[in-house]
Amino acid sequence: MTNNLTQITALTRYNILTSTTTAGSGHPSSSLSATDIMCTLLFDGCFQADLENPNYINNDRLIFSKGHASPLFYSLYAVAGKITQAELQTLRKMDSRLEGHPTMHFPYTEAATGSLGQGLSIGLGMALKAKMDGLNYNTFVLLGDSEMAEGSNWEALQVASHYKLNNLIGILDVNRLGQRGETMEGWDLENCKAKCEAFGWKTILIDGHDISEIQNAFKTIKESRNYSDNLNTSDPKPTMIIAKTIKGKGVSFIENQDNWHGKALNTTELEKALLEIGEVDTALIAQISKPDKIIKLETPEIQETGFNKYEIGEKFSTRKAYGRALVNLGNANSEVVVLDAETSNSTFSIDFKKEFPNRFFEMYIAEQNMVGVALGFSRRNKIPFISTFAAFFSRAFDQIRMSQYSNSNIKFVGSHAGVSIGEDGSSQMALEDIAMFRAVSDMVVLYPSDAVSTEKLVALSAKHFGNVFLRITRADTEIIYNSKEVFEIGGSKTIRTTADDLVTIVAAGITLHEALAASDSLKLEGVNVRVIDLYSIKPLDKDTLAKACKETKAIIVVEDHYQEGGIYEAICGSGVITIPVHSLAVRKMSRSGKPQELLQYMEIDRKAIVKKVKSILEM
Repeated sequence: MTNNLTQITALTRYNILTSTTTAGSGHPSSSLSATDIMCTLLFDGCFQADLENPNYINNDRLIFSKGHASPLFYSLYAVAGKITQAELQTLRKMDSRLEGHPTMHFPYTEAATGSLGQGLSIGLGMALKAKMDGLNYNTFVLLGDSEMAEGSNWEALQVASHYKLNNLIGILDVNRLGQRGETMEGWDLENCKAKCEAFGWKTILIDGHDISEIQNAFKTIKESRNYSDNLNTSDPKPTMIIAKTIKGKGVSFIENQDNWHGKALNTTELEKALLEIGEVDTALIAQISKPDKIIKLETPEIQETGFNKYEIGEKFSTRKAYGRALVNLGNANSEVVVLDAETSNSTFSIDFKKEFPNRFFEMYIAEQNMVGVALGFSRRNKIPFISTFAAFFSRAFDQIRMSQYSNSNIKFVGSHAGVSIGEDGSSQMALEDIAMFRAVSDMVVLYPSDAVSTEKLVALSAKHFGNVFLRITRADTEIIYNSKEVFEIGGSKTIRTTADDLVTIVAAGITLHEALAASDSLKLEGVNVRVIDLYSIKPLDKDTLAKACKETKAIIVVEDHYQEGGIYEAICGSGVITIPVHSLAVRKMSRSGKPQELLQYMEIDRKAIVKKVKSILEM
């Protein structure tokens, strides 16, 4: 490369300062500390990307886990000629693609970041994708020292080491200062080195402002570019470049000064700072090396999958059906990958592992990292199904929440939902999961009741581009659908109905079977009720609900979930309800017990439904 790094770093600092001052906000000091490292990475030959094709399959990937350093991120691409000086001045403005933290509006953003401690997991997923498909791109992740307090980073460190991902390079910007003062370790690089090495990473310690040291660090990365050869080394490891830096570097009056985090210079301060930076060439355009050209792999459309045969009345759990459905899906679609958090023998994703061991990834008990890795896979055109006990997804909600901003395509599968899991007790019971996933924009929420509906909904989940939550049940349940039954996202099934239905019972999953049993009991007493399987909780089948409102006098919603945020509140918020809606939901603190005992204790069983119907008819 013939790029002049001195000119490039000066122009990058100029861009950082002018854009944030124009915006009146931003994080210039955090951007300045990493400027020398990132300019050297991009413009000295190590980083390889075809900028005309941001999604090119063999481009190196660059993730700013410290997303608040977005002024640096955008300034780099301005130097590369992909953002004009005029557009830089739109930073943080409405309708600008240069948002306060990187989002997908900017085409060189790999994943939306800003909530700290997530970028390394995302990079891990992208690195695993390269390893799977024999690609030789590297994934670089810029990390802030403050975010190393996040446990999710250490989850990612140990899993990356476990999978020997020497195509994953972390760049740790140790500038000592966090938002409100010194970080936990300050400039103790040796301590950080020892920790990273203990987790199985190769480490390189550098002065983050000494260009020659930075170049030497990246030289080792360039020399190991042939990833397939690296796999044959005796002990391939991911690399962490640990750089001692100065927050605010290049502007003397903010260098290593507290209370400059997230604070832009005013116009007077900017003039003073630009004098220190010196003359820059704003017309300068620097080149980024291009990767080797390979045949572009097109992601195939999801192919139709086969379905297993079940007999109506047979008992089979939806979690076991999920495992079967994954195998069918895997046979038809090579882009499907499966991740599990050490629960695969309970979620039955182990069935997929047995058939496709190279497409199954054990994430161990580290759900936050698992979601981040799934996002990395998703951003590189894989279709990840990730499973654990539904209750344990709650600890990864921030990662789930953030995924929606990255145009993600993740299939979340939560087993052991509700009190019906039985004796394991309250710590294992997901009773908030529907509310949690419903709250995420554009998340599809599905809840099958038998093996047939499970297999059909798994296939629909794979075809749907976007995030999906599938809630599956521990207990064996009766098969109520035949294999020809058609399901759709946003649909429902009216299973029991007559011309003189008095009340509508809406249920899903385990409580659907209680509703059917209640219907049978009521029919013997001459009371006809409508039973709706609301297997698609989000989006809802509003037409069927509206029809029930016209034809019956009340709706009873029965769910193995807290009322707050569950099916009842989804229905009440649908905008089509014109009759009273009653809720049978979990309202007591749960405990261990047999499944049917717990359903009865929570008053969401068949007897409670019958009682509620009779009380409504007596009104």
